[in-house]
Amino acid sequence: MSATFGAPPFDCQYLVVAGGGSGGDDGASATFGGGGAGGYRTNAGTSGGGASAENALFLGRGSYPIIVGAGGAVRANGSDSTFQIITSVGGGAGGGGASSGSVGGSGGGGGSGGVGGGAGTANQGFAGGTTSGIRGSGGGGASQVGANSTTANGAAGGDGVSSSITGSAVTRAGGGGGASGSGGGDTGGSGGAGGGGAGESADGNNAVAGTANTGGGGGGSFQTGSKAGGSGVVIFTLPTQATATFSAGVTQTSAVVGVNRVYTVTATSTTDETVTIS
Repeated sequence: MSATFGAPPFDCQYLVVAGGGSGGDDGASATFGGGGAGGYRTNAGTSGGGASAENALFLGRGSYPIIVGAGGAVRANGSDSTFQIITSVGGGAGGGGASSGSVGGSGGGGGSGGVGGGAGTANQGFAGGTTSGIRGSGGGGASQVGANSTTANGAAGGDGVSSSITGSAVTRAGGGGGASGSGGGDTGGSGGAGGGGAGESADGNNAVAGTANTGGGGGGSFQTGSKAGGSGVVIFTLPTQATATFSAGVTQTSAVVGVNRVYTVTATSTTDETVTIS
């Protein structure tokens, strides 16, 4: 389909990022993997999982669903984000103890004991890392598999993907870092670029939550408790001639960039929120 610029159906670019998974934590003193990043889908540049840009989208006048997925709380996957019929899958939680990471948009990193990371979702993100010893592996990111752990240190989360849909380059959907062990000098894995939280270190640095509105995975822990994943975000553009009206439970901002208005939706209070385009 093609459209006359400024007239319906309106040419719409979008970026839909789901909530990141939490770092692994089963309440015991064991080592846990980092959370996987939320799924990453866009038609305005590279998508997650190594995919190219998705197809062009044209929207007529009408109402469309819009949901921003929350980050996963302790031991939980992130929640899905949706715009129109485009849904990105919540990131997988990191593995706890000797358990594998959870499947998600990007997969959670494996816990201690030589276990695997969770698989990512095709065209949205990558798998979490595998443990080769007793340290947590990194959660998968939108552009990179989570790192495998070593015998001493937690492994880094996979990096996210950069987008300039807002007019500035921003990287989102990085995986969370895995936890180190309790040995002196052991370090937790760094969070992946794009909001991934770092894993807990033996030197007293606690795990870090994924950054809000990036879909970053939360850092894994071995003692003080893992952290939640970061919430997702929905960003879309419309020609300035179009008008977007949001239901009451939507938190959003907008700005004119060139010939388009860019809408950034950072929270939705229910799963029944909408945007009406006219």
